[in-house]
Amino acid sequence: MSDILADDGLIRLIAFLAVGGLLLVLQWRFALRGDGRPTRRQGVNLAIGVIDTLVLRFGFPVLAVAYAIDVAGRDAGLLGRLDLHPVLGFVLAILVLDLVIYWQHRLMHRIPLLWRLHRVHHADRGFDVTTAVRFHPIEIALSMGLKLVVIRVLGPDPLAVLTFELMLSLGSLWTHTDIALPKPVDRAARWLFVTPSMHRIHHSTWQPETDSNYGFHLSIWDRLFRSYRNEPKQPERTMQIGLDEYMDDRDQGLLSLLINPFRSPSRR
Repeated sequence: MSDILADDGLIRLIAFLAVGGLLLVLQWRFALRGDGRPTRRQGVNLAIGVIDTLVLRFGFPVLAVAYAIDVAGRDAGLLGRLDLHPVLGFVLAILVLDLVIYWQHRLMHRIPLLWRLHRVHHADRGFDVTTAVRFHPIEIALSMGLKLVVIRVLGPDPLAVLTFELMLSLGSLWTHTDIALPKPVDRAARWLFVTPSMHRIHHSTWQPETDSNYGFHLSIWDRLFRSYRNEPKQPERTMQIGLDEYMDDRDQGLLSLLINPFRSPSRR
């Protein structure tokens, strides 16, 4: 098991490429809006994703799974001190990490300085698999820093951290896919999980919809903390995606997106 965890980067890369490739095919075959058509914006999104990966690899001496191994080896953290059944500890660690990411996301919308970073993601005028990797590098770095703090406090099973990291990256690809499940399936799935239709509402240009449906994997947090929205004001197929103030092509280039947080504030 330790050998598997040591290769977590390779595992996540293979899973990311395999799932990402499959979802690209699905959104081309069963497109809801057509946002997944190959365009310049997809190339820009993927370029940002590559930059984010380099920032994490070279900007941090240790990443989430490796740090979890270190913390577990020192028997540190709250979970490490509790005599929990391994399965219960595993599930609890994933739930806590998912809850933390929910609140991180929500605060990204509420705190003006953090919104400057997060608006790079929301400024995308389309909604497809590549939107899942369009996050400003500073936001990605802050998110990793927060996860490291939580891992130090919790002391979770490293396998739980690897599982969560896989869920985070692969789940983000899924929830940004330009498809829609059949309505009955979508309604049933939403009682527990975030679906593309649920998350698409979050990318609406209308702020009350943008400020809803913050969950990444589990829809229960949005329901519990009253941020859940069931349907968009406009039909999914035609609803406007992005931010009104960043609809110009000049705002969508790679350099423009990287310097976006340092420009004038938007509507927040």
